[in-house]
Amino acid sequence: MSSIPHTLTIAGSDPSGGAGLQGDLKTLSALGTYATNVITAVIAQNTQGVAAVHPVPAEVIGEQLENLLDDVPIDAVKIGMVADRRVAETMAEGLARRRPRWIVLDPVMVAKSGDVLVDAAGIAAVRDVLVPLADVITPNLPEAAVLLGVAAPDRPEAMEAMLPGLQALGAPHVLLKGGHLSGETCPDLLATPSGSEWLPAPRIATDNLHGTGCALSSAIAAHLAHLPPDASSAAIVEAIGGAKRWLHAALEASSRLAVGRGRGPVHHFHGLW
Repeated sequence: MSSIPHTLTIAGSDPSGGAGLQGDLKTLSALGTYATNVITAVIAQNTQGVAAVHPVPAEVIGEQLENLLDDVPIDAVKIGMVADRRVAETMAEGLARRRPRWIVLDPVMVAKSGDVLVDAAGIAAVRDVLVPLADVITPNLPEAAVLLGVAAPDRPEAMEAMLPGLQALGAPHVLLKGGHLSGETCPDLLATPSGSEWLPAPRIATDNLHGTGCALSSAIAAHLAHLPPDASSAAIVEAIGGAKRWLHAALEASSRLAVGRGRGPVHHFHGLW
């Protein structure tokens, strides 16, 4: 057995390298894991936006996943955007047969513009097929609202009111990201089987926000991959907190990069370069 944990990202591509598959691989590698990948879509995008999405057929996704898991034992997996029920079911079947110790789901369904990226069938697939499979889900406020079919919360008290509904979907840990709220802090709210707690962080004045959601969910997967199978609840909470601290530092260091003319990426390798 390798002393370095193995991680997997299942996601679409980002040619600019800040988000999606490429951003995940950087995060997972920067945090001391051996990163593998399954590609779900070839996406034409840059720091200014998405131009085109070319989905990979479900059977090809299944072939990638089966062949990888036949050979490489995976400690933690991060799942990104899923727009098709067949794809969701293919992922779930493959992961159920050789289940990694940890599954982190970033339910990417709403663009920063507010546009919903998947149809009703895709939303239902994420909610009904993948959320119950996950150990941790990391929705932002618009995504949580889509999952529950309610209005997005506009204050911390409304975030707290969403937690019972989100936990009822089946994932034992829910990190509800509060970055869409106004104020000097980003008040994330973590729900666990034993309760909930706020994980606030100072808001950083930067436009380099491309791929922050991908980076956080991948960082959580990497931190969890370093834990033993019988990790305590406190250790899991600390792993999630460690991922948030890493992302905060990556955002602070993002000004050292100059990538593109739109929203730049976080500095995935701030701790190494």
